[in-house]
Amino acid sequence: MKARRQSAILDVVEHEAVRSQEQLRQRLSSRGFDVTQATLSRDIKELGLLKRSSDGAYQPAGAESTSQASALDTLGRALSEYLVNIEPVQQLVVLKTGAGQAQLLGLAIDRSRLPEVAGTLAGDDTILIIARDPKSAQAVVKQLRDLAS
Repeated sequence: MKARRQSAILDVVEHEAVRSQEQLRQRLSSRGFDVTQATLSRDIKELGLLKRSSDGAYQPAGAESTSQASALDTLGRALSEYLVNIEPVQQLVVLKTGAGQAQLLGLAIDRSRLPEVAGTLAGDDTILIIARDPKSAQAVVKQLRDLAS
């Protein structure tokens, strides 16, 4: 439930200008998530949401504002919490997660800026990582497995 709620929070703030926790709580309520202010505050902190200086709306913290070490640490935690299975397929890597967790893990992968990764696509419970070549895919699999343990 937490992962689905946090995924919904990210979706809301990426597509709408939400300037207060109350506005965010109302948007989540319309999506079927009844949350308290305390829970919402914790989610905002865990997701690293910031307020834009231009209009005061929430936004995900920019990838450039996090250090590589911090991003890899976050990725390791996300992998250990959400990753169910990892499978290389030529230059692709398919990750399976629990329902509603792929978006959060995909975001952590994107923010880690792994050099072998050309891009990611995340659905509800599956992430597709496109590596630069088959050798890079194997390197990504090894790195993600190492970070997960």
